[in-house]
Amino acid sequence: MLSMAPGHTDRIFDISWDLYQPNKLVSCGVKHIKFWSLCGNALTPKRGVFGKTGDLQTILCLACARDELTYSGALNGDIYVWKGINLIRTIQGAHTAGIFSMNACEEGFATGGRDGCIRLWDLTFKPITVIDLRETDQGYKGLSVRSVCWRGDHILVGTQDSEIFEIVVHERNKPFLIMQGHCEGELWALAVHPTKPLAVTGSDDRSVRIWSLVDHALIARCNMEEPIRCAAVNVDGIHLALGMKDGSFTVLRVRDMTEVVHIKDRKEAIHELKYSPDGTYLAVGCNDSSVDIYGVAQRYKKLGECVGSLSFITHLDWSSDSRYLQTNDGNGKRLFYRMPGGKEVTNKEEIKGVHWASWTCVSGLEVNGIWPKYSDINDINSVDGNYIGQVLVTADDYGIIKLFRYPCLRKGAKFKKYIGHSAHVTNVRWSHDYQWVISIGGADHSVFQWKFIPERKLKDALHIAPQESLADSNSDESDSDMSDVPELDSEIEQETQLTYRRQVYKEDLPQLKEQYKEKQKSGTSKRREKAPGNSIRLHFVHGYRGYDCRSNLFYTQIGEIVYHVAAVGVIYNRQQNTQRFYLGHDDDILCLAIHPLKDYVATGQVGRDPSIHIWDTETIKPLSVLKGCHQYGVCAVDFSADGKRLASVGIDDSHTIVLWDWKKGEKLSIARGSKDKIFVVKMNPYVPDKLITAGIKHVKFWRRAGGGLIGRKGYVGTLGKNDTMMCAVYGWTEEMAFSGTSTGDVCIWRDVFLVKTVKAHDGPVFSMHALEKGFVTGGKDGIVALWDDSFERCLKTYAIKRAALAPGSKGLLLEDNPSIRAISLGHGHILVGTKNGEILEVDKSGPITLLVQGHMEGEVWGLATHPYLPICATVSDDKTLRIWDLSPSHCMLAVRKLKKGGRCCCFSPDGKALAVGLNDGSFLMANADTLEDLVSFHHRKDIISDIRFSPGSGKYLAVASHDSFIDIYNVMSSKRVGICKGATSYITHVDWDIRGKLLQVNTGAKEQLFFEAPRGKKQTIPSVEVEKICWASWTSVLGLCCEGIWPVVGEVTDITASCLTSDKMVLATGDDLGFVKLFRYPAKGKFGKFKRYVAHSTHVTNVRWTYDDSMLVTLGGADMSLMVWTNEMEGYREKRPCDSEESDTDSEEDGGYDSDVTRENEISYTIRALSTNIHPMFGVKPHLQGKEPSVDERQGVVRPPVSRAPPRPEKLQTNNVGKKKRPIEDLVLELVFGYRGRDCRNNVHYLNDGDDIIYHTASVGILHNVATGTQSFYQEHNDDILCLTVNQHPKFINIVATGQVGDLADMSATAPSIHIWDAVNKQTLSILRCYHSKGVCSVSFSATGKLLLSVGLDPEHTITIWRWQEGAKIASRAGHNQRIFVAEFRPDSDSQFVSVGVKHVKFWTLAGRALLSKKGLLSAVEDARMQTMLAVAFGANNLTFTGTISGDVCVWKDHILCRIVARAHNGPVFAMYTTLRDGLIVTGGKERPSKEGGAVKLWDQELRRCRAFRLETGQVTDCVRSVCRGKGKILVGTRNAEIIEVGEKNAACNILVNGHVDGPIWGLVTHPSRDFFLSAAEDGTVRLWDIADKKMLNKVNLGHAARTVCYSPEGDMVAIGMKNGEFIILLVSSLKIWGKKRDRRCAIHDIRFSPDSRFLAVGSSENSVDFYDLTLGPTLNRISYCRDIPSFVIQMDFSADSRHLQVSTGCYKRQVYEVPSGKPVMDHATMDRITWATWTSILGDEVMGIWSRHAEKANVNCACVSHSGISLVTGDDFGMVKLFDFPCPEKFAKHKRFLGHSPHVTNIRFTSGDRHVISAGGDDCSLFVWKCVHMPH
Repeated sequence: MLSMAPGHTDRIFDISWDLYQPNKLVSCGVKHIKFWSLCGNALTPKRGVFGKTGDLQTILCLACARDELTYSGALNGDIYVWKGINLIRTIQGAHTAGIFSMNACEEGFATGGRDGCIRLWDLTFKPITVIDLRETDQGYKGLSVRSVCWRGDHILVGTQDSEIFEIVVHERNKPFLIMQGHCEGELWALAVHPTKPLAVTGSDDRSVRIWSLVDHALIARCNMEEPIRCAAVNVDGIHLALGMKDGSFTVLRVRDMTEVVHIKDRKEAIHELKYSPDGTYLAVGCNDSSVDIYGVAQRYKKLGECVGSLSFITHLDWSSDSRYLQTNDGNGKRLFYRMPGGKEVTNKEEIKGVHWASWTCVSGLEVNGIWPKYSDINDINSVDGNYIGQVLVTADDYGIIKLFRYPCLRKGAKFKKYIGHSAHVTNVRWSHDYQWVISIGGADHSVFQWKFIPERKLKDALHIAPQESLADSNSDESDSDMSDVPELDSEIEQETQLTYRRQVYKEDLPQLKEQYKEKQKSGTSKRREKAPGNSIRLHFVHGYRGYDCRSNLFYTQIGEIVYHVAAVGVIYNRQQNTQRFYLGHDDDILCLAIHPLKDYVATGQVGRDPSIHIWDTETIKPLSVLKGCHQYGVCAVDFSADGKRLASVGIDDSHTIVLWDWKKGEKLSIARGSKDKIFVVKMNPYVPDKLITAGIKHVKFWRRAGGGLIGRKGYVGTLGKNDTMMCAVYGWTEEMAFSGTSTGDVCIWRDVFLVKTVKAHDGPVFSMHALEKGFVTGGKDGIVALWDDSFERCLKTYAIKRAALAPGSKGLLLEDNPSIRAISLGHGHILVGTKNGEILEVDKSGPITLLVQGHMEGEVWGLATHPYLPICATVSDDKTLRIWDLSPSHCMLAVRKLKKGGRCCCFSPDGKALAVGLNDGSFLMANADTLEDLVSFHHRKDIISDIRFSPGSGKYLAVASHDSFIDIYNVMSSKRVGICKGATSYITHVDWDIRGKLLQVNTGAKEQLFFEAPRGKKQTIPSVEVEKICWASWTSVLGLCCEGIWPVVGEVTDITASCLTSDKMVLATGDDLGFVKLFRYPAKGKFGKFKRYVAHSTHVTNVRWTYDDSMLVTLGGADMSLMVWTNEMEGYREKRPCDSEESDTDSEEDGGYDSDVTRENEISYTIRALSTNIHPMFGVKPHLQGKEPSVDERQGVVRPPVSRAPPRPEKLQTNNVGKKKRPIEDLVLELVFGYRGRDCRNNVHYLNDGDDIIYHTASVGILHNVATGTQSFYQEHNDDILCLTVNQHPKFINIVATGQVGDLADMSATAPSIHIWDAVNKQTLSILRCYHSKGVCSVSFSATGKLLLSVGLDPEHTITIWRWQEGAKIASRAGHNQRIFVAEFRPDSDSQFVSVGVKHVKFWTLAGRALLSKKGLLSAVEDARMQTMLAVAFGANNLTFTGTISGDVCVWKDHILCRIVARAHNGPVFAMYTTLRDGLIVTGGKERPSKEGGAVKLWDQELRRCRAFRLETGQVTDCVRSVCRGKGKILVGTRNAEIIEVGEKNAACNILVNGHVDGPIWGLVTHPSRDFFLSAAEDGTVRLWDIADKKMLNKVNLGHAARTVCYSPEGDMVAIGMKNGEFIILLVSSLKIWGKKRDRRCAIHDIRFSPDSRFLAVGSSENSVDFYDLTLGPTLNRISYCRDIPSFVIQMDFSADSRHLQVSTGCYKRQVYEVPSGKPVMDHATMDRITWATWTSILGDEVMGIWSRHAEKANVNCACVSHSGISLVTGDDFGMVKLFDFPCPEKFAKHKRFLGHSPHVTNIRFTSGDRHVISAGGDDCSLFVWKCVHMPH
């Protein structure tokens, strides 16, 4: 899917691509038309503007033309013509009613409407001609055109009444009727002619029609008065009876459709009527539950009535002798009546012998089979039996026609089904000669005619392609008792019952962890134990998964063997007897396929969203990971012959089949496979679009169709039955396929038809392999058979027997003729995999070599390592005891069968004896060399769960069982000497102390108990003492020493085993989730740190160190594998990367603290649309208040239009009197002072070789010329920009990506988006609407520039990769549970990138469409801890540098930490930049400037030496947020909103951009005569800006937040109001303080000089305005104040004569006061006459129009009227600047709006001469300078 967007709130009728403009489309519908542009993946609509040209109305159809013209047809019959988005003209009365269709062709346009006319227009929409279809010879009243298509001189027309006409232009009054059908209402009536190939239909459209089945044409039509519900033709074919909806019926002569009789005896609809076989009676069934019998010869006189039913009559059938009638009714009852009287027959015997003339009833013994087994639904509408063909056809409510055998007696019979009708099929009938079936659809009004192919003819008719997917006989739904499938083979039976479902999937862990962490916040006070220094590496795996998998064993091209076991892909080198492992999976691998051309392997696994990995056997790296289409697991995969595609099958309920382009990671097609299990999928080697699937009772042949697959069931015919297929291959042509069945046959298929079967094996054929000249098969009988190329002869067989084993075998064959599950050929050998987990190599000449083996089916629990040799023993539920060699020969040394399975074993201390505990409660001791019995006991009934010899001489044997006892035996005397009682649950682990006196026991109830040997007395030992005791072994999982091994998610997972090294340093554990973990011992305190390893799939049942701790042996319960790991001591770390995952130590230690980092992490970005008011105003909004009547209205004066009274005074004193006033028509952004450095990073870059810089603030991207200071802007974002990056690839020069804030990820206009644009011409190249709810916080281009990486602010901090030019999302994945600050591609890669954030650094790889990540590994560096990482840079040879919160820089090689550059900066390292040119690295941090140090440093490539630069900004601390390097210059962006250029040679600083550091900027004033302005902000500064020079001239630090600022009328003084209630007056010339005063405790909101410079008014949030007389000097004593101000003051304005002051307040009221007395003015007449010196009020009747409808929560914050007095600008909480005419007393006045600011524009002013407007931002701390465009004279 490329793009989607909400279309409209109401119905859309038409949509069309604009073929003349790329990426444009138009949609129209109810009262709207929208013009859409597609850019990237964003569809952006613009509504068509109807304006004054035409009425807003519903548009029904449209066509696009050249030059941005669009023609559309409206509901009133007009044609509306659009240019761009504006309506430019209308063509009135093109049709007299709605225009339904418009079609464009080369010659022009055709339109068709409800008036039945077709009009043709030329290319400029001038009329050519009109064709009125109602006037033609086929026309009729009410004809309405729904569709029209014009090509050349032919026109196709579709009408509302289901007709299609073709009109040839020169014979326009003779339209040719191509097709017709019923229309409107429902179609129920159907009858067939008894002797001719005719069918009769009647419908609610009141027409009855007769159709010829030979010519497929309508031959007669007659319109009745009433809707028709049923029809019947008499035996002689003369009379046609029609039952009507009103309860009447009519009989017509078929010949000329004239009426014979019309009878109305009933009030409800007649639903069914039928003539008797002898033609004498007509039975009429009515919805009022009765059937009336009429005599045909007696002019339809009523002869009888049947009244047994309680519900409406649905079906009738006559007996052949016309003496009986059977009925069905709505209750499903079947009743019988004698004819013609209508007496009910109750005696069943009487009916038994009756032969029915027709069978159309749905209930009755003969049709039981049409109903499903366990349901009593009533959804079959019609049945018709074909006695001759012994078949029955049914029609149901789901649009399906089914074919059954007749009679079908048992419920749930098999059928074939046919699709075509849309909803309910109301009726179905055989034609008179049974050649055809006619079916009719209720709502689709259509009549279908089907050809019947009898079975004997089916073979010949096969060239009539049976309806592709639906030729499925025995289709899925039919699963009847009479199922003819043989007993399933026991092995297959077992396999079908495996579900592979897990209680907990590994994918669930991160979420679970978070949940449990919340609960356990309190518990973790202790410092967590560090992870151990040792690590383990997987060395060898014994085992192969054969018991439930097949064809999963192959040779690579260099002769290595690849297969899988547990969660490991294994590459085995048989010459060296070594293995290499693919460890990318985290759960059972279920299938494996090898690439036909390269050594690539695809493996599919179990999982909630299971993945398929395609990996390279040489490098063992993943090439692609496919996810997102399957559930629970993937059970089969296969590559196509060219290796480009991969097919996979899932184990979800519908066994979904997916076809992939695996390199791209894209799913090409998907389809549901079958309800039953599918075992195999095979792609056709000749046609990449075809494949086969085979499984339980199923073989299906598929072909790809777009995004789906169409499947056809294999057609067995008479040759066989539907068998279970276990394997399949293609033969020597694309048509030929072969499959092996569960009964030992090989089926040979041509296309979808079974050609023949060959008996191949005794028992199921599990595997087959196609060779160049033949086939090889393997079966349950343990035989490998070679066949010729047509399965005619078996050329050779090999039996897998012990006798044939060659001397070089690595182990012993357990039994002869094991079941063969996989076969593969290559390198002169046959490779065989067996169900018992063995892999054998069969030489063509006969000898067999055993290469690999493991335990067979059943769980493996028992494991013991030898006391002084590198061997171990295992015992399993498969009833075998085995001894394995752990030294380089890696083989099974001995095996012995046991009478029962076992769960535990143990070597005696001298290694001579081996004790084994069995599952029936017995145990035995065997000779460790020969495995012969020494002695056995049977004292318990339940499983023996642990068995242990006492240390030293091995005098005692402790035997623990599941019935909660431990028996102690004396080994010498073979007697039981003690019993340990007192456990409440089964025993899990037993350990002896070193003296052989004490037993430590774990139970299933998590008890840790102690018993004394030999008697078994229970001891209580305090936990402190347990540590002091010296234990001979430690396998316990409980107690203080093991507290740390239990994970956070301990409630869902169990730790099954542990084992301590002999030096008591490292504890290895195994758990239920398949993890092997290493902890430092003792693991005290909760949640110790660990290293963890994934290789086993589910339970690790046991772990043991060998005698010298050199190896760890682990057992996987259900995966039956034995894994051998080598122990790598601390310090012995070769440069080989470790394949463990470090413990997910999301360290509880904090990652460090810094105020700036915290601000950035916790910031909550509001989107504009949800912004609320910045002033806490209350009360009723102005536009909702009642309007005050004016003076004239109050006095009832009606003024003449030209008044003789003196003219009203001006509202506003204007300064350009005498000039012609020119209104302002537009504002253009000219300058922006501001840069978003406070919470964004890496967002200042050089462009054009350092001539320009690019950065952002608010929602604008700014291109700033370094030399001239001129700026240009990218203004397409509709909300704040949070991140910016520049494409470095030369092909994409000057391409910039910016990411913005957003709301929900719903793809709507307020969703977060990324814009990619050209910095020079500001063209948008692509818009990516993304799923990062809240916003996009980081973007980065890849090395080729084609990919873009983005990171979101959503709770998962999602990481997404885009192909930005197409707008395609390639991959996406949750990044981390805490904030990610930056993610960047390696500068030389398109697949590798690194993300850093709060306590997080991850190294990512893009494989196909999957993102794989590795956490940074810290353990290689002593005492390193995970800190919060803030920045990232790259070096050669896979080096990565990350800057931390503490000022260190970490250096990583691959994903392993190799050193730390300590204190690279004194504070957090916020920014790093690498140039590919010379590889030098710039870092920027937070530092106080000093002699040596600086906040910017330039380092060498290895980060060893550096040079520091000081930024001469005069700040106490410099905090650098962005660095970039150009030619000899470093570009720096700071937290204080400065952008500085530093020379690398001379370290000279040039400040390019200044801005306020913190907002809001409240105070704003423009100089009375010059192009200067002042701003005052929360950051405690007042700054003077020069518009002409485009720079800051000066700034004053006030030490407190400033709220307001004002120039005196002459411009020689400045008054500043502070947040703390103080105000200051400065002299402009010297910046000296002239006076200061603090009379209030709260913020000063506005301060004003009176126009005569005499008074100063100071308004505050204390609901007050104070007056000061400036002529009294700088003492500034208050002379008076205004009383009764209802709320805080927002703005004040003086009148021109300095005698009045207007005040706007926080309760939406405007007050006027006298100056200087402070008395309120109440008289409206006086108010109306005041001329104001300025107008900045947001309240008052004159500015009523500035309040918008949408301002529920948000307000207008500021306003300013131009010096000319005729324009007004406002700023509001949505961040909009709006331009109005002044005055604007009407509500919701017209205006222009200008976007750019973040939420809250706090202040706005005109400069002198109305040349510019300045607006000040709240959230964005930026000042925007807009140029005023005046209307020309």
